Amino acid sequence: MEDDRHEKIQKRTYQIWQREGGGDPEHHWHRAEAEIDREAALPLTADDALPREIASADVLTVEELAVRTGISGDEAQELMDRLGTDRAAIEQAARSLKAKRRRAS
Repeated sequence: MEDDRHEKIQKRTYQIWQREGGGDPEHHWHRAEAEIDREAALPLTADDALPREIASADVLTVEELAVRTGISGDEAQELMDRLGTDRAAIEQAARSLKAKRRRAS
């Protein structure tokens, strides 16, 4: 089972590398790992048939994400770096981060 996960991460890393025209392989690996793990944790729904990726021109800007969700610009940048172009995952992670911070205070 772990071998299957590793293989999926390798394939996704290569897809990200191709899509971005190169770049930092370690960064791509971490993004791929997060995407694969997130997908494995999600229940299957009709929405899974819809494309999860969006065009890079439509990706949220760091400032928009920070203002809309109430997190810092640095936190917004980290989420976008880690989660790529999956708008729903970025928004959900930002709201979750803000809620955790609120509970801690």
